[in-house]
Amino acid sequence: MTISKEVLDELLNGVKNADDLLGDQGLMKELKVRLMERMLGAELTEHLGYEPDTQPTNQQSNRRNGTSRKTLKGNDGALPIDVPRDREGSFEPELIKKGQTRIDGMDDKIIGLYAAGLSTRDIRAHLEEVYGLKVSADLISRVTDAVLEEVSDWQNRALEPMYPIVFLDALRVKIRDAESRQVKNKAVYVALGVTPEGEREVLGLWVANNEGAKFWLSVMNNLRNRGVEDILIAVVDGLKGFPDAINAAFPDTTVQTCIVHLVRHSLNFCGWKDRKNVAKDLRRIYQATDDVEAEKALADFEAEWGTKYPSIAPSWRRAWQEVIPFFAFPPAVRKIIYTTNAIESLNRVIRKTTKTRGSFPTDDAATKLIYLAIRSFEKTGRAVREWVAARNQFAILYPERFNI
Repeated sequence: MTISKEVLDELLNGVKNADDLLGDQGLMKELKVRLMERMLGAELTEHLGYEPDTQPTNQQSNRRNGTSRKTLKGNDGALPIDVPRDREGSFEPELIKKGQTRIDGMDDKIIGLYAAGLSTRDIRAHLEEVYGLKVSADLISRVTDAVLEEVSDWQNRALEPMYPIVFLDALRVKIRDAESRQVKNKAVYVALGVTPEGEREVLGLWVANNEGAKFWLSVMNNLRNRGVEDILIAVVDGLKGFPDAINAAFPDTTVQTCIVHLVRHSLNFCGWKDRKNVAKDLRRIYQATDDVEAEKALADFEAEWGTKYPSIAPSWRRAWQEVIPFFAFPPAVRKIIYTTNAIESLNRVIRKTTKTRGSFPTDDAATKLIYLAIRSFEKTGRAVREWVAARNQFAILYPERFNI
C-alpha cells in the first residue's frame, strides 16, 4: 500500500519534533488507535449489514449501541480503544477479540524475558520502565503458564523409531519442595538424541527428587512408549545401575561411559600440581588403538600413580565394561561418542538461563524455563559435525539396524 504525499503532509502537519511523532501522545500512537477503531467499525458494519450514517430496515432489531472503552497493552504502552457494540451483544470482533488485553506480541515479549531468566518482579519492572506498562504478577504467570501446554505437546510427541546415539545426563536445579516447602537440589533429566540424518534432537526433560537408575528406567520406558524401538549407543555418566536400566528397555543398546566424566572424576583425587601429568597419562588409556592396549596403559598408569593416588585406577576398572565398547568403534564414531560434549553444551545453555534464579517455586516453573532454554538451543543449529563419515561407519557396523 502506498500513502500519497498529500495524506502524509496532512498527517505530519503540526509535528515539530520526535516526541510529537513517537511520544506517548504522539502521532504514531494516535494513528494506531484511530486505525484500529476504524477497522472495528468496519467489522461491525459487516456484522450488522448497514453503514454508520444510514438507518437499518424496520425488520432489523439489532443495531449499533455506542462503544465501550478497552485499554490494550502493547509495544507503545497502554492504548485506550473505543470498541463499538451492538444491542444484542452478538458482535465478535476479529481484530481485537473479546477478553483480549494485549497486542503487538506482548505475550512473546513476556515469554522472551522469562526465557532470559528474569523473575516475575524483574519482568514487571522492565515492562514499566521500557513501555510504561503496569502489569500484574498474575498476568505474567498466566502468559508463561501457556508454555506448559506447549511443553506437554512436546514431551508427548512421537519420536524416531531408531537413534544411532542418545546422550543421557542429569543436572541439579534448586526447586522448592511442595510438601516440605524447603528448597532442594532436584535432578533434571535430559535425553539428547542424534537422528540417522545427523540432527540433534532433545527427546525430553524430566524433574525428580534424585538421580537414580530406577528413575532412568522410567525415562527409557517413556522413550519406548513414544515410538523409539532401537538405540545403537547410549552415552552415560558413571551412575551405578544405569546400564541395567537402559538394557531393560533396549536390550541391544551398547552402553558407553562418558570418558570425560571418568577423567574429571579421576582428577578430583589428585593435587593441582599433578593434574596436567595425570591427565596426560590418562589420555594414553582412552586414545589406545584397542581394549588390549588400553588395559596395558591402565596398568602402566597404576604403576606410575597408584601409590600416590590409589583411588583413580580402581575407578576405571569398576567402569571398565562400559569403557571398552568405545574401542570397538572406528575413529569417526569415537570422535562423537568420546564425550557428552553435545549434551554438555545443552547443559551450559540451561545453567546460563537458570543461574540468574536462586531457586524455583515449583517444578512447573523450572520446567517452563528449562524448556524455553532447550527451544533456544535447538534454534542454534542441530547438525552434528562430520556426521557423514560416522553415518557410513554405522551403516557397516549395524547393517540391519541402521536404516536411512
